[in-house]
Amino acid sequence: MSAPEVSLAPSPERGGPVDLDQLRRILRPEPSRVPFVLEDGVGDEELMPAAVLFPIVRRNDQPTVLLTQRTAHLRDHPGQVSFPGGRCEEADPSPAHTALREAFEEIGLPSAVVEIAGYLPEYRTATGFRVTPVVAMVTPPFELRLDAFEVAEAFEVPLAFLLDPANHQRHSLHYRGKLRHYWAMPYGDYFIWGATAGIIMSLYRSLSPDAR
Repeated sequence: MSAPEVSLAPSPERGGPVDLDQLRRILRPEPSRVPFVLEDGVGDEELMPAAVLFPIVRRNDQPTVLLTQRTAHLRDHPGQVSFPGGRCEEADPSPAHTALREAFEEIGLPSAVVEIAGYLPEYRTATGFRVTPVVAMVTPPFELRLDAFEVAEAFEVPLAFLLDPANHQRHSLHYRGKLRHYWAMPYGDYFIWGATAGIIMSLYRSLSPDAR
């Protein structure tokens, strides 16, 4: 039995409720390379295709977003907060397949509890990836099994917190000799930033009345 549709979060700009049906309506039914979101600092290099799962967990009290913290020894993005996901392999028939495969490999999230809801615009990163965000509804109960090499921790953040503009911060750093600006959403001891925060901002903007 699927969980009931529940209220999600304050609507951007207006403060009214947003439900799961409304969120589904703003998502794209298929992945597309246009339009896209360009992260600050992207050059003219060829970008590697990748996909991430944006998992919205349908908790009874309020929906949450399932995120991971990468282990500190990894070469790419060590210690950062991320969505489950990774590079698209040749054997992957679609970005959704990539996202589901990576989510199972990284945290043991079974595809049986995951329902693909749609797609956000492709997100192009300064680190050389063009990422397809695959938004999905995850229905509890489920039990995670973390890949200890890649994932230090999996945790959930209320979607209401992530969509609240009061929690959106703008930061900057020098990267490849240039000043780069990025979004951040600190949550307790977790610092959500970079592409993860940028993809969350993509959802926030899509829910904005000006975007509809």
